[in-house]
Amino acid sequence: MGENLVFRSWYYFRQGWSTYFAFIFAATNTLTVTYFLAVDNYPELKIIFPSFEIYIGIISLIGIPLLVLIGYLHYKKSAAYRSEADIIFEVNPFVRRMLVNTELLIKLNLQLTENMIASSKNEKNSGDEIKNLKKLKDELQQLIDNRSFSNKMDLEYLKKNISTK
Repeated sequence: MGENLVFRSWYYFRQGWSTYFAFIFAATNTLTVTYFLAVDNYPELKIIFPSFEIYIGIISLIGIPLLVLIGYLHYKKSAAYRSEADIIFEVNPFVRRMLVNTELLIKLNLQLTENMIASSKNEKNSGDEIKNLKKLKDELQQLIDNRSFSNKMDLEYLKKNISTK
């Protein structure tokens, strides 16, 4: 963790800057510049916005709901956020591993549950059930033995088993 302190600090700095400081600075700058360069120099606009405070109030009443709507559309209605999420899974091996592990656990739990139900009914496992369980075990074993955070096995698994569904 010590060798990562510089990079961790850099990450926290960028988050603080882009999420908080740059946002507040940009909003303040935009309001100030637009008022004093545009509104203040045009008498027609000065009638609508007689003071800087009223300008901020009106722009806030219109701008905040509009920006909330744009943010909602970005996350819920456009392909932009889905593309961003896809990129996160492609480039971050830890996030990718977590998704693959979850998918494998669900498959394994489903198979084990089916076997427990059959066992509780005193039914013998059919050859197909045993074959499916062995296939799942082999798939898990191959991933455990061969994947690493630096190779692309998790990404290939995601593309093959999840993205196409």
